[in-house]
Amino acid sequence: MDLGNMSVQPHCTVDNGYRFTYLKISYSMIFIFGVVSNTMALRRFCHMPRTLTSTAVYMANLAAADIFFVISLPLRIYYHHNKAAATSNRTTDWSPGGVFCQATFTLKYISLYGGIFFLVCIGVDRYFAVVHPLLQHLRRVRTARMLSTCIWCLVLALSVSLPFLRSAASRQNKPCLPDPSSRRNRTIILAALGLVQIAYLLPALLLLFSYCSILRRLPRRRKICHRRTLTIIYWVLGVFFLCFTPYHLNLLGYTLTQVGLVHSCGLARVTKTLHPVVLSLASTNCCLNPLIYYFSSTLVHREGIGKRENGSLQLS
Repeated sequence: MDLGNMSVQPHCTVDNGYRFTYLKISYSMIFIFGVVSNTMALRRFCHMPRTLTSTAVYMANLAAADIFFVISLPLRIYYHHNKAAATSNRTTDWSPGGVFCQATFTLKYISLYGGIFFLVCIGVDRYFAVVHPLLQHLRRVRTARMLSTCIWCLVLALSVSLPFLRSAASRQNKPCLPDPSSRRNRTIILAALGLVQIAYLLPALLLLFSYCSILRRLPRRRKICHRRTLTIIYWVLGVFFLCFTPYHLNLLGYTLTQVGLVHSCGLARVTKTLHPVVLSLASTNCCLNPLIYYFSSTLVHREGIGKRENGSLQLS
């Protein structure tokens, strides 16, 4: 939910014209690293055992969410390139059409919240593996596939509704730029902000609960046997809170000041200046997620072997 240059506090303006060039360069770098890292991750998946596990299902869906974002990056680079050119040449502000905005932001939200939800799925999957190992029916591949399908439906609904709300609160000639000048538009913007914050806070709380429970349980066992689980825990927590927390916190303060609910010139300037930085930071999750695949591939491999051995025992 990028709010661009909107402002109802004209005396609190800040020059952030750098954001178009900054985002163009950062998105180009993220695109390159995202393609390379996700290609390597997919190759590693191909060498994994054919027997699927619930963890592998969630990681495959997380990789799919990353691919959606990588696909959207050329569109975003094109958008910021034209905006930067218009700013530097002092020409008429370039504005894309409504279809362009809908497609670009839909792909962005698919990656953003697909990444959030499937990272949480990996965390909850580890929670049941360590804290409730007897409830293995909750970690069946069929259950993981059904849950993944439900999550994709939720992500798609959220990813379509947010751009729709965005366009409903925009000027007719600038569909990519929400306009909070009217009370109706401010209500729509705040409704979108509420959806965004809920889509982050609930998964964050669930992830913290799962991993705090895991960390309380692990000291009772031999740490050598659970070193791989600890590695996954730290990487998932690191990626989740490093990429998504600054973005959602900054977006909260940024939106509230821009719609006039919080009258703080300092907060308005800080959040507006930081917005391009936290936006690109949130986008780096598509580059960091393959590290989770790398460090957890051995664990998935061992679980796949164990699953096959258990299946053989049941058949014999």
